[in-house]
Amino acid sequence: MLSDIEIAQNAKMLPISEIAAGLGINGEALESYGKYKAKLNDRAFRETKDNPGGKLILVTAVSPTPFGEGKTTTTVGLGQALHKLGKKSVVALREPSLGPVFGIKGGAAGGGYAQIVPMEDINLHFTGDIHAVTAANNLLAALVDNHIHQGNILGIDPRSVLIKRCADMNDRVLRKTVIGLGGKADGVVREDGFTITAASEVMAILCLADDLTDLKERLGKIMAAYNYGGEPVFASDLGAQGAMAALLKDAVNPNLVQSLENTPALIHGGPFANIAHGCNSVRATKLALKIADYAVTEAGFGSDLGAEKFMDIKCRSAGLKPDCAVIVATVRALKYNGGEKKDNLMNGNPDALKRGLCNLAAHIANMRAFGVPVVVAVNRFGSDSDAELEILTQHCREQGCGFAVSEVFSKGAEGGQELARAVISACEQPSNFKYLYPLDISVTEKINIVAKQVYGAGNVAIIPAAAKSIKKFEETGFGNLPVCIAKTQYSLSDNPLLLGRPRGFEITVREARLAAGAGFIVLMTGDIMTMPGLPKAPSALSIGINGEGKISGLF
Repeated sequence: MLSDIEIAQNAKMLPISEIAAGLGINGEALESYGKYKAKLNDRAFRETKDNPGGKLILVTAVSPTPFGEGKTTTTVGLGQALHKLGKKSVVALREPSLGPVFGIKGGAAGGGYAQIVPMEDINLHFTGDIHAVTAANNLLAALVDNHIHQGNILGIDPRSVLIKRCADMNDRVLRKTVIGLGGKADGVVREDGFTITAASEVMAILCLADDLTDLKERLGKIMAAYNYGGEPVFASDLGAQGAMAALLKDAVNPNLVQSLENTPALIHGGPFANIAHGCNSVRATKLALKIADYAVTEAGFGSDLGAEKFMDIKCRSAGLKPDCAVIVATVRALKYNGGEKKDNLMNGNPDALKRGLCNLAAHIANMRAFGVPVVVAVNRFGSDSDAELEILTQHCREQGCGFAVSEVFSKGAEGGQELARAVISACEQPSNFKYLYPLDISVTEKINIVAKQVYGAGNVAIIPAAAKSIKKFEETGFGNLPVCIAKTQYSLSDNPLLLGRPRGFEITVREARLAAGAGFIVLMTGDIMTMPGLPKAPSALSIGINGEGKISGLF
């Protein structure tokens, strides 16, 4: 059996100019990065602005396990299947971060016969977008420290600097650092730390900006620090937004690539869903809707994380309205949520599956709360028994939602025909899309609505320091922003050990951060950290390259 990377390396790609031409994009709208990838600039947006809008399909999932449930694979396979049915489809995904690529997950461009190519490029440096985000973020951090060192006219309190440096790599030793050590010329000594680039506000801004002008304005709104009087100091006070935007002038444009079956794909932006808002860029999604009949996108992890943020943050910010939500479910994930041990997940256990069905029911209810038609994609694995699949599909019938068994990993578009037809049918149903909460209520009320209605919590505890920050945000005019709750992906609660569909638990908010440029308030819960660490046996140890430049080990 071929590995993912071997399948990808055997792909017959079309020149990216041909992929673009099939979408009606030609000439100066296309900026090629070699033969098989390109950026689409503002001209592409201008030339397609009068096109009718297509259908927007969001792919989400049940609560994930450490083994992966194939959400990106399903997203790509669905796009390919729609294409095979003669529909004009475009897949819109996030860019992989080097942290997970070299950490636990390995490659993140789909799998099997439902992948985006060139897979190695996408998983590594691609077109340099994430590095540009890193540079722009770190420029602001350097300007803050330089301002303090050069006389500190703004009166920035070194103890209240909010902007952290970032790196696109899992590196736990950078979580807490001390900078400015040495002599007087080396700056002011203070405690600092790093986030991973995918968790930075600059990444969130890149993914929510409408264009370069909006990007620059949002960058200026980043709250970098407080002064000695307790007043906020923004990036615009430092004059940083112009240079930051200059670093991002190419990164703001979506990247065009293709699937194994030559279905167009826009890969752009990469915020995580457990510690950020977990969606690809607004620009890529809007462009996909203008150049396709069906735009298939995904949000990170389960409906409680990426999908909720997609609806309440991204759709609200961009004026998007999804026509259908696809929930990826697997037998093994539901058995895991039913209490089955990791080592036994490949063995048949109908009872564990039945116990875990409550998790799928919770995610279906979450998507229905937004008024969107739901389709369950049962992603089939070789270890699934016919009896287990029948239990799962019967549950979907009882839930009254569309469903289909998907085999896109092993069969590509051919294995996604049933799913594609179910999605087309769902998109013809009325979508009564609505947000979960209005913006004109308090931040605490918004947190409670998400925690209780989406997670199933019975109570929300906000520690005094976080409550003080929230009060300050509201007093300074930022109380009308949506909330972006950071929590574990492995449970509907903030405790990764509470599997299934826990109820009545307490969610603890331990920190609140203002992302004024992105346009939301971040609430940290549980043990979530914005700089992950590498596992004991990171994927990096399996990745290599031979003398001819052929990469191996990216799954």
